[in-house]
Amino acid sequence: MLYFDHAATTPLDSRVRTAMLEALDAGPGNPSATHGAGRAARERIEAARADVARLIGAPPSSIVFTSGATEADNLAILGVGRARPGAELVTLRTEHRAVLDACRRLEREGHRLTLLTPDRHGRIDPAAVGAALSAATTLVSVMLVNNETGVLQDIPAIAAQCRRHDTLLHVDAAQAAGRVPLDVAQLDADLVSLSAHKIHGPVGVGALYVRREPRPLLQPLMVGGGQEGGLRPGTLPVHQIVGMGAAFRLAHAAGAAEAAALACLRDRLWAALADLPGSHLNGHPTERAPHILNVSFEGVDGEALLAGLDGLIVASGAACGAESGEPSYVLRALGRDDALAQASLRFSLGRGQGAQDVDAAAVRVRAAVLRLRALAPS
Repeated sequence: MLYFDHAATTPLDSRVRTAMLEALDAGPGNPSATHGAGRAARERIEAARADVARLIGAPPSSIVFTSGATEADNLAILGVGRARPGAELVTLRTEHRAVLDACRRLEREGHRLTLLTPDRHGRIDPAAVGAALSAATTLVSVMLVNNETGVLQDIPAIAAQCRRHDTLLHVDAAQAAGRVPLDVAQLDADLVSLSAHKIHGPVGVGALYVRREPRPLLQPLMVGGGQEGGLRPGTLPVHQIVGMGAAFRLAHAAGAAEAAALACLRDRLWAALADLPGSHLNGHPTERAPHILNVSFEGVDGEALLAGLDGLIVASGAACGAESGEPSYVLRALGRDDALAQASLRFSLGRGQGAQDVDAAAVRVRAAVLRLRALAPS
């Protein structure tokens, strides 16, 4: 099996697993309790909080643990919107469903929603964001790295537009952490969503960065307990948070070297597919994350292509939308027709892969495309 679906979820790093087992073996202890076992659990959580904060250049006190980036997106968007009833929201048509669905929920609750369309490469002009803002706009939400195409947005320039209108900026950085440089001061974002399982951490834990000064007004999604500054009540899952801390610590230690290696593998894979007639790169040719490559193939049925890849694990669109069977709304927003959007593959790379994996994947994809075209020539 060749696993090329790291943008959906990554294998758990063995070092992260060890850290989680150590936390489990330490024995019970509610981190909200004041006894010794509780204080020990709290110390492990605070150490993990510091590790998460270090990777994004933030103070530990700005990190709020959640069940994942989806909850962090919802806390940011619904939390801001419900604290300011009737406000205006601005986002992109190519955002993750966790962002789009949260925005549409607020639209049903009486907020005004503006959806912007990026250019054919998936990038939005920051000036277009600025033109959509008004005195009533409360929140802009734009992801740093698109989960399907890997396209990078110019977040600092978008933040500058937001500052001119006194508008909050939320950034979904689930695909960015550990892949591209991520410093919240440089981004100038007010809220940033993070995930553990996208960078070889455990499923079921994430975080929301909340700017300390000035601190955005957020309404919590749940009540009861007062944990995480009252923004995310409930007993904290110590071993999962420890796992997230370990994953972010490892990503910080790896620095730019791991991302550079992934970029080389991504480019090697595209070079092996680009000369296949009717192959189209989806997304920006240069402004993109190192671990994602999205390609459409003319003249093949998408479902048949996926079924014929002989042990190669890839995606067609986002994992959260795979069950619908619909062509990717992200690719359609970039101007791809339904046939090309349906016949697209997202390759996403991760730790431990090498050139031999990329070469083997290219051989299988080329063989499947040529076989399907021979069976049903256009």
